[in-house]
Amino acid sequence: MHDRPEAATPAAGRQPAPAEILATVAAGGVIGACARYGATLLWPTAAGTFPWTTFWINVTGSSAMGLLMVLVTERATVHPLVRPFLGTGVLGGYTTFSTYAVDARDLFDGHRAGTALLYLTTTLAAALSALWATSALTRLLVRPRPRPDGSTAA
Repeated sequence: MHDRPEAATPAAGRQPAPAEILATVAAGGVIGACARYGATLLWPTAAGTFPWTTFWINVTGSSAMGLLMVLVTERATVHPLVRPFLGTGVLGGYTTFSTYAVDARDLFDGHRAGTALLYLTTTLAAALSALWATSALTRLLVRPRPRPDGSTAA
């Protein structure tokens, strides 16, 4: 695995109130959902075919989550609203488990069980692989943040 800095504290200052966090997540969610909707308009999926747009949304969103989580939890000290805004909000609104499930159901309903099973398995495998690979690559490329004692995490 990896060593996590002992003092993974947010940026100095007061902690945000729950209402601030909720508003931050909502604002990020609007941005992420609009980006996802825009992608579906740019690259529509024909009925009964492999849902490539949703597939790539979930893979790229998972990759971005890998990058974000390493940066904000291991490599940088950031404002306490960055993680809820970008992670839960933007990337949570951008990625879509519900559309993934509906796409699979539609393929099954359209007697495309093979395509549905391929979609279900490859999306999961690709999204998790993207998350892992991007996390690992980020750890290799970005120096760890110093610990309070001046050392750095491995």
